[in-house]
Amino acid sequence: MHDRRGMLKASMAGLAGLSLPGLLQTRAEATATGKPISRSKSVILLWMAGGPSHIDTWDPKPDRPFENRGPFGVTSTKIPGVQICEHLPRQAAMLDKVSIIRSVDCRGSSHQPNKVMQTGNRNAAPRTNPRGHLYPSFASMIAREKGANQAGMPAYVAFEKHASHVGKAGYLGKQYDPFLANQACRLPVYSNVGVDSGNLSGANLFSMPAGLSLERVHNRRQLSRQFDKIRTGLDLNGSMEALDVYNQQAADMVLGRRAQEAFDINQEPQQVRDRYGKHLWSQQVLLARRLVEAGVSFVTLDLSYHTASGTWDNHGIPDGVYGGISKGLKPLLDLYDHFHTTLIEDLEERGMLDDVLVISMGEFGRTPNIGTQGSTDGRNHWPVVMSMCLAGGGMRHGQVIGSTERDGSEIRTRPVTPGDIGATIYRHMGVPIDVTYQDDSGRPIASIIDGSPISELF
Repeated sequence: MHDRRGMLKASMAGLAGLSLPGLLQTRAEATATGKPISRSKSVILLWMAGGPSHIDTWDPKPDRPFENRGPFGVTSTKIPGVQICEHLPRQAAMLDKVSIIRSVDCRGSSHQPNKVMQTGNRNAAPRTNPRGHLYPSFASMIAREKGANQAGMPAYVAFEKHASHVGKAGYLGKQYDPFLANQACRLPVYSNVGVDSGNLSGANLFSMPAGLSLERVHNRRQLSRQFDKIRTGLDLNGSMEALDVYNQQAADMVLGRRAQEAFDINQEPQQVRDRYGKHLWSQQVLLARRLVEAGVSFVTLDLSYHTASGTWDNHGIPDGVYGGISKGLKPLLDLYDHFHTTLIEDLEERGMLDDVLVISMGEFGRTPNIGTQGSTDGRNHWPVVMSMCLAGGGMRHGQVIGSTERDGSEIRTRPVTPGDIGATIYRHMGVPIDVTYQDDSGRPIASIIDGSPISELF
């Protein structure tokens, strides 16, 4: 029996690269035990890998000396008296649909790998804790507790530039790792410094291996059922029957049309594709909208060209690949301002904005003063305070939460912890705030530590 099960698992891994049956089984068990499962809520995480400067984005200091305020000016927003960076004009014009948090306490967070801000656990820092990589991400917890919103779709999808940038399942098991979208859709190929190569990535995930047809797959599954019938008398607890059900659902995802169509950007009208733009990240954002529309619960976009620390790591080190604030951050902000506001407008027009929570954040802020590490305008890491923004999710927006000191160096009012962010996501998704998981010794661990939903948003 164990050999038979191993063959089934290997067969499904060859088809999809997923451990989807386990996820489907967990969802079925949740339904049977009466756990509340929201079927329409979802999250899109725009992960600014590297750590965007809070002072040069959402928490400007225009009255400070140049070495503190930086090279950018400010623009007024839809909220009277609130200003943000001049390179976010479209976001400023719709800030009534956005909430900015200027007082995120990001102590303990580092990058490559990025864990603390995607797990809500300050111990999830692999650079200082050898077991830090085992703490599960918010997205993986949601995949376990809730599953996908529609059968035939994965629960957690990530567009990943590097494995160190995206939260994984850790203690939960690989079945709750993200479904990696990179090989499931055709997208522009960019170099590590953001140059469009003019080529498109391959999209062979849903293609059958040479010599394997749909008919052969179905024939193999029919043969599997015949073998299982022989073992029915020995399978007293029905586990083989259940495994058959979950593997059938996994096969439906791979062989069915829903997932294939959701990942196919060519299914989108050209007018909509043009609206989002031709840039790689813009196309991924459009696909993220298609995926949550089709039933994915959580999508993470790794907004980085580079596989190392991340493109938003704007030190400005001479000969460095990321640039400083002027040359490195500015083009990122112009691009982000376009695709972020386009996504919000599109979700609203489709009646989806109240169901989809859009989060923009990185792993920490950056130093109050520019010119670190021999640069003229770069900023170093600042794991003391950072800014982030949220939109959608049916929350109360059009506000700024928290504040920093005059130079942006420390939190002044209303600290928001990584746990608060996680609790806010869980409340939106209908996942219990007190949910736990077990480490490899069987000890229960709270998923949310030092956190509660951000009350101003509800």
